[in-house]
Amino acid sequence: MRVNIVNIKAIKVAALEHVNELETLDQSMAFFRAWQKDSGCLPTTPTRMFGVALSDPDVRPIESFRFAICSEIDTDIAENSFGVMNRKISAGRCAKVRHIGSRDTLQLKVNDLKRSWLPSREEVKRDNPIFFEYLNFMPEVSENRLLTDIYFPLR
Repeated sequence: MRVNIVNIKAIKVAALEHVNELETLDQSMAFFRAWQKDSGCLPTTPTRMFGVALSDPDVRPIESFRFAICSEIDTDIAENSFGVMNRKISAGRCAKVRHIGSRDTLQLKVNDLKRSWLPSREEVKRDNPIFFEYLNFMPEVSENRLLTDIYFPLR
């Protein structure tokens, strides 16, 4: 696994928090896309899309999984009936790993970072959530060609 240490700037995002089983995340993503279309925030040019893990899927009750679906914005969004809100992905040092393939297996790479890579280096996780940047989407590419960057916050 190739890990790069990067320093990221704060990223202003529109975020929809998903609180439910991991298996229903696709429904929340569709709801977020509906907000983008309804609000006029549906990007006409490619925008950066993120997922922020607000809870650890290994530690929580399955029905209270928390995950924020986000898109980068340059201005604040108005209060809305969809529950999409202004948020920020914090600046700082991160371990960055590129994942190629199904997003269903992202957790395996996160676990490898946490359980193998982190202890083998003299690094400590920062008290910020792990986040993902989605670089492409289906159906534009096949599932085995999906690209996702995993950002693991470090002190």
